[in-house]
Amino acid sequence: MRPGKDGAWRAFGKYYTVAFLLPVSILVGYAIGYFLDKAFHTTFLKLVFLLFGIAAGLIETVRELSKPDDR
Repeated sequence: MRPGKDGAWRAFGKYYTVAFLLPVSILVGYAIGYFLDKAFHTTFLKLVFLLFGIAAGLIETVRELSKPDDR
């Protein structure tokens, strides 16, 4: 492979990861809240953990995008 093409694949991998980072963290936060609501017979934990998932996803997205490219 040529050096330029290798850098393109690295960038693709980085942004492909970022594309799934936020939705997965939101889904995991909601799922944790859902199962805790079922376990404790409450209704508000889904919302709390959904907000935690959104915050964690945004923080990790910003961290990932602010890393310098390794070339």
